Amino acid sequence: MKRGEIAELAGSCGLGAWTAFGVLTMVVVGHDGMPLFADADLVSWSVVHRPDVAVALARGLTATGTGIVAYALAVLAGVIAGRTRRQRALAVALCLACLGAGQTLRYTVMALVARPRPPLTDWATHASGWAFPSGHTTTAALVAGLLIIAVRMRGPHGTTALTLVIGAWGTSVGLTRVYLGVHWFTDVVGGWLFALGWLGLCLSAVARWLPERLTPGTTDTDTDSARRTAEPTGSTAGCRTGTAAQQTDVAREQEDHAPDDPGRRGRSRPA
Repeated sequence: MKRGEIAELAGSCGLGAWTAFGVLTMVVVGHDGMPLFADADLVSWSVVHRPDVAVALARGLTATGTGIVAYALAVLAGVIAGRTRRQRALAVALCLACLGAGQTLRYTVMALVARPRPPLTDWATHASGWAFPSGHTTTAALVAGLLIIAVRMRGPHGTTALTLVIGAWGTSVGLTRVYLGVHWFTDVVGGWLFALGWLGLCLSAVARWLPERLTPGTTDTDTDSARRTAEPTGSTAGCRTGTAAQQTDVAREQEDHAPDDPGRRGRSRPA
């Protein structure tokens, strides 16, 4: 896909996701932060179905969705996306900026909504702050999105399996928050929508405004390929044009210096 098409598609997806997030946020605020839909039922089911092994696995998985692990994975996404040293440095900076700014914006929304978490007696891990949108869910979804974008940029073919694994990890981190009893399911859905919207807008901005030679995943050879392909064609056309002009000038010069035809001159004059 062309850069303009990528920018338009990513922007449309981001805007659509944030529209859905805005609707969900208004519903949460309208119900004063109380559980919605199947929120209470899912937390109750999780409390009943929590053997020690499953809780340990859920705690280990949920820990990968925040802190140093998340930022290390964001750096990895930047390293994967770039081909040259300069592109890698820029890609790492962009990934960290996307993650950091997204978390800051999510904190702002969370403080404004101020939704309470499920009852403390249902918790199977430590948690802090308000509930909506889920912080671990948002962070893991952002990192998963950055990794998927990086992998697809470097190898658009044959990366389906890796893309599914990364997507499954990002989704699972969000589900562990409900399973451990520290978030309502709508908190997790809000985190997914928020992350998708923010990723879409960031990708759209990069595809639209970042110079092509600095775009991660491309090389100088790729950037100049069209130019180098066009140059021989233009040179050949110019040579052909110049040759034709020279031939025309030579023909005219020969006509000017050619001897007159006596017979034609004689016939053209009156007797």
